[in-house]
Amino acid sequence: MSTKQTVEQDERTVTVENTSYKWAYIFLAFALFIDVVYRGMLRHEAAWDLMVLVIVSSAVCTVYQARQKILGKTWVKEAVLVTCLGAIIGFIVLVVALAIKKGI
Repeated sequence: MSTKQTVEQDERTVTVENTSYKWAYIFLAFALFIDVVYRGMLRHEAAWDLMVLVIVSSAVCTVYQARQKILGKTWVKEAVLVTCLGAIIGFIVLVVALAIKKGI
């Protein structure tokens, strides 16, 4: 006897699910960044707790991908480059903000 069985999940379903998770994470990360900027600029509050959430969540993702060995050969170099560029931009923003605060 042959019974028909429906497939609940196939490769396409998994791909679509993973893509939806990616878009949800991107939205959440940028929403938190906007909230951090809003709190800092308009309400003069420190929002380091939200920044830590973004950083830790991306670190968890990166560690998981590294343990599963799916990262490319140049991911360390790219991560260091992005971190350095972020630090440089952050330093420039800090210097400009301090100069504005002092009225220079």
